[in-house]
Amino acid sequence: MGCASCSVTKNGVPQGCGDKGHCTSGSCNKKNSFDWLTTMDLHDPMNYKVAEVSFKKGSRKNFYFNPDYSNTITGDLVIVECANGYDVGRIELSGELVRLQMKKKNVNEDTLIYKIIRKANYRDIEKLDEARALEHKTLIKARNIAKTLDINMKLGDVEYQGDKRKATFYYTAEGRVDFRELVRNYAREFKIKIEMKQIGARQESSIIGGIGTCGRELCCSTWKSDFQSVTTTAARYQNLAINQTKLTGQCGRLKCCLNYELDTYLDALGDFPKKADIIKLEDGVANLVKTDIFKGIMYYSIIKNNMRGPLLALTKEQVKKLLAMNQKGVDIKNIHSLEYEDEKLKLKNEEELEFADVTGEIELPELKRRRGNKRKNKNRNRPPQNNRKKSGNPNKQKPNSGDIKNKNK
Repeated sequence: MGCASCSVTKNGVPQGCGDKGHCTSGSCNKKNSFDWLTTMDLHDPMNYKVAEVSFKKGSRKNFYFNPDYSNTITGDLVIVECANGYDVGRIELSGELVRLQMKKKNVNEDTLIYKIIRKANYRDIEKLDEARALEHKTLIKARNIAKTLDINMKLGDVEYQGDKRKATFYYTAEGRVDFRELVRNYAREFKIKIEMKQIGARQESSIIGGIGTCGRELCCSTWKSDFQSVTTTAARYQNLAINQTKLTGQCGRLKCCLNYELDTYLDALGDFPKKADIIKLEDGVANLVKTDIFKGIMYYSIIKNNMRGPLLALTKEQVKKLLAMNQKGVDIKNIHSLEYEDEKLKLKNEEELEFADVTGEIELPELKRRRGNKRKNKNRNRPPQNNRKKSGNPNKQKPNSGDIKNKNK
């Protein structure tokens, strides 16, 4: 989602603000919230006095009291109170929708202590731009200082406060880090108040952002606000190969999208028979190899006399009958009589073979062309063949074989 200036592209790069889709106008932030109730232009006599404010293009959000004297609405850049000074943010939601958002995030109104002061003026916005310009340089210097002190931590991002009095350093670490000496060096170098905040690998990806293997922006940096635990069990239920390189995201953890379709797979697996890995036969066994969940087909490999045979496709209803026969002690002599055949697929393959050969090239029928009239017209203009032979020297004769022998002698 982008604003009107970002939608104009040149060689695949958005023009306008030049922030590659995350512009400062607020319409293409990382985690947008559409305040549809405000756009209806309805007067609410019991308006909720709390607003949701986003900072640094949606990477961080918080709730603040919105008094009447501030005269601010959704979309305004505002000055909010902080523990040390003030900060500049944009109102994402206001009114009754904020109450639902607080309930979703388990935030109690009694815990809110800060409020919105006023709208941001030109000088406030200019100072905020100066603070954002310092963040990249500060991050590079901070990483070098941490490396010289040999501290086992990784700095992911730096966020300056709107008044440039304080900077928050987001870092990831496997264990506890003693950064007392590091904070003293940071305060001596940058001349500001330092706050160290430890985050997880998923939070780091949501702050930094990036492009996933699907070709789209990361879910955690665009719309996903809560992180649920993901295990390899979700991949097993979906019959996915346990390949760490394909199942892990940029954060180094399992991809969150493994949980998106898990409920659908679990509902479909509810109709499948339980403990159907092995079917006992009269002269062998049938081992389950793979399962097509949505088609309801189970593929078995038949082993007879220590020899593995071809795969056999059975429906889940047929497998239930076979398992019931095993429980009753009935010997299964011919399992191939229950083989699943997809008649529609066979008919489709037969129709394709009628029009295409083995190589896949389409053979078109040859067209017979009528050329009789053109040949007749050409023969009329040509002289007869007898006249051609007589057009040479009439006195000249072909040499006999005897004359050729006499010349050679």
